Order: sequence, then C-alpha cells, then structure tokens
Amino acid sequence: MHEKILIIDFGSQYTQLIARRVRELNVYSEIHPFNKLPNFNEKWKGIIFSGSPHSVFDKDAPQIDLNKIKGKVPLLAVCYGSQYLANRFGGNVVPSKIREYGRANLTFIDNKDILFDKVPLNSQVWMSHADTIASIPNNFNLIASTKDVRNAAYKIDNESTYGLQFHPEVYHSEHGFLILKNFLLKVCNCLQDWTPNIFIDETISHLKNKLKNDTVILGLSGGVDSTVAAILLHHAIGENLHCIFVDNGLLRKGEFEEVLNQYKDMGLNVVGVDARNHFYKSLKGICEPEKKRKCIGKTFIDVFDSEANKINNVKWLAQGTIYPDVIESISVTGGPSATIKSHHNVGGLPKYMKLQIVEPLKSLFKDEVRRIGISLNIAQHILQRHPFPGPGLGIRILGDITIEKVKILQEADKIFIDLLKEYKLYNKVWQAGAILLPVKSVGVMGDERTYENTIALRAVESTDGMTADWVRLPYDFIAEVSNKIINRVKGVNRVVYDVSSKPPATIEWE
Repeated sequence: MHEKILIIDFGSQYTQLIARRVRELNVYSEIHPFNKLPNFNEKWKGIIFSGSPHSVFDKDAPQIDLNKIKGKVPLLAVCYGSQYLANRFGGNVVPSKIREYGRANLTFIDNKDILFDKVPLNSQVWMSHADTIASIPNNFNLIASTKDVRNAAYKIDNESTYGLQFHPEVYHSEHGFLILKNFLLKVCNCLQDWTPNIFIDETISHLKNKLKNDTVILGLSGGVDSTVAAILLHHAIGENLHCIFVDNGLLRKGEFEEVLNQYKDMGLNVVGVDARNHFYKSLKGICEPEKKRKCIGKTFIDVFDSEANKINNVKWLAQGTIYPDVIESISVTGGPSATIKSHHNVGGLPKYMKLQIVEPLKSLFKDEVRRIGISLNIAQHILQRHPFPGPGLGIRILGDITIEKVKILQEADKIFIDLLKEYKLYNKVWQAGAILLPVKSVGVMGDERTYENTIALRAVESTDGMTADWVRLPYDFIAEVSNKIINRVKGVNRVVYDVSSKPPATIEWE
C-alpha cells in the first residue's frame, strides 16, 4: 500500500483543492471529516487541516482530539486550521478589523525553514478569513508575514507542525504549490508513489472485488467522465456492464447520434434510449432552477429504473460523478460545507429503486480524469470534449422549457461550438455554450420591427471547474458568431457575451 496524506475537512469549499494539489505531486491523499477520523498507521505520512466556513468563536465550531495527531506526524494547518491551533494553545485570535480577503504579498519570510525553501520575498498569497491571529503562543515561531497579517505563518518548536493563515492550494497563491511540495517532500519525506497507472490498477482491482459477477448499468453522456468510468468498469467486469445513453431532449443538436457512433469501436455494450417526450412532459411549466434540476434528476432515475428492469439481475447503477459535482452539491465527507447547487447524479437513489451506486471517479477532478483517460488510451476528441452539464440545455434555458426553445438554443449552440472549432479555439476553452434568456428585445430586420429572443454566449477557462475566468475571445470571432446566430436562428435578434468569472458567478447560469 502506498503512502497517504490525511486531509481533515473542517468544511471548506477548498478542501478538495488541497487534495488535488497533493495528488498532482504524486502523493495519495484522503479526505476525512473532523468528526470521523480514521485509524492511524505507519502509512499516514502527514496531515493537513482545511479551512472552514466557521469561526473559532462559534459555539458549533469544529473540534478534534489533537492528542493522537499533533506532534505525532507532520501537520500543516490552513486558515481556520491555523487559527484553531493558535487559539487552542494560548494564542490570541480576534475578528479582523479589516477584511482579509484576496491577494496579499509576503513581506517577511524565514527562508531557513524548509517549508519556505526557495519561496521568494513578496510572493503573492491568497487570504480568505474574517478572523486573524493577533498573537501566537510562546512556543510558536513566526516564519512569514504580510503587510496586514503579521502572523501569516508559524512553526511550533520541536515539532513538524505548521500553520498558514493563507490558502496555498488556490491558484492565486503563486508559490503555494511550492510550499505544499516542500511540506510533502521535505517535511513528510513522501516518495511520490501515486500515479494515474496506480489509480487505474487499484480502481480496477477495487471494482472487481466490489462488483464481482454483478450486473451494472451505466449512463453514458459522450463526455470524458462517463467514458473513463465506462472503460474502467469494462476492464473490471467486461460484459456485465450495460451502458445506456439517454436522449433527454436537452442534448446538443445531433449529439444523440454522434455519441452512439463514437462508442461503436470501443468494445462497450451500449444502448440508446429516446426519452425526449418523457422529459418534456415532466418539465412542463417548471421555471425555478433547483426544481428543474431535481425534476431532470428524478426523470433520469425513472428512465434508468425502467431500463434496468429490462436487464436481468441488475444490482448497480454506475455514474461518472467527479469531485466538483459533489463539492457543489453536498460535502463528500460529511463535513459542514455549504451547498451551492444540486447535481442530477449526486445524492443517492430513491428508496423504491433496488440499485446500489458505484462511482469510480468520485474523488477526481476533471484534469485528473483526463490524465486517467490518456493512460487508458481513450481517443483525444473524447478527452478534450468540453464539460456538458447532466441536465443539459435544461439549465441553459432560463425559465420554462418548451420544444421550441430547445430547438432555438440547439441551433445557436451548434453555431457557437462549430465556429470555436473552425477558429482553432475549442481546445483553448475549458467550457463553452449558449444560453437562452427569458428576455425579448426590439430589433430591426429588413424594414420590419422584430421583438425576439436574446442569446448569451459563455466561454470560460479553468483547470478544475472550481474557479473560472471568462475567455477573451477575438472580436472578429464574436462578430461572426453573433451574425450567424441572428441570421440563421429564427426567433433570435440579439446576442450578448458573458464576461463574469467564477466566483462570483457560476459557469452555468442555473
């Protein structure tokens, strides 16, 4: 068994980003909630405390038994974690007089400490906290400061225990990855023995032991997540895997036929199901975003229940769920994280279904899934396909869903995506799509006044979907997209471009 880093989740939305950074350094990590800690053994090489939406002053602030942790193995406490340790051992944690959120620069670094080895002075870090450490305990040594946060980092005497007031795991901490690397390799002495091939071997072995000769049904989407999940399952159980691709009436134009065609030579047992009318009927009159997501999810489950009943002895429903889906829906570990939005493939099955859920990719981010796909020799055009939400165009049509609206959006979206590929921009964009707004505006076509729909275009760049920035697409490209949509899509007379980042906006509009 390979080495492990334990990440103790206090409820931060960034907890899984810590796990991702650790795995990028080829070190295996597991996330466990603060109230459900695992048994410790020699394979635990180090521990990382996450941040938290809580304050150390909250009555229900997360608490743990430090006797089995502190001083036993190397420990890196981030944000709330660092405040928790400082407060617990006699330091002074107080509400910040100024808002400590966003970019800051390290004005002091103790480069003699290996945690900050080769980290330059003035390195940018990312702060995100309402409390601050006014003073540290006597046996805590200051090792980094910013202009406004004196106690930005500390180390405890005679222990490999560190605290960071900032978040090294986020992109905005420009040397945060180096700090984590120093902790893992120089403090914890990790061997970097976890790779995509190791994940594949262990996952296939785990699936074989878990599923044995059971029959599994899997929903394919044509994207990288479900495809990688399918190939892993196929290696584990072969013909016992039955793949189903559902046309929910909310796919991109021509996608149903294209997806079925791409799987012909992959050795998978795939069946296509036309359930468009079923979805349209269930969605009739529903406008509220969460209700639409839940309705699509329920209908999706109903379809799968019906299809499962056509196959003998189905015991499992497999899904291509990945970390960002879970993070934004519910805390994967049971920790106190905030729910942003529900996802159709997260949260379990209704009681009337007899199927159990298997999710081989539940612990991976999108970029990790792609690396796994490369090791599995999956075609590049599948691995580079933009993420497409499970609810499909249903969450890109604001307001109620009708067949007419779906057709308008399908046409506009196809023009957008096709031109991205024509301009060689598709692979430079993380995710792109068109949105049909519940807004009509006055226009002029020929000599006639029009009062028609508005299409919003969205294109973002990201690495993991947790944060994203809008793409600066060339003006000539946007001009051509707008012109073609307005001229070719009946019912549209205005096109706008979304220039908001995540956060504060989400990638999808609903």
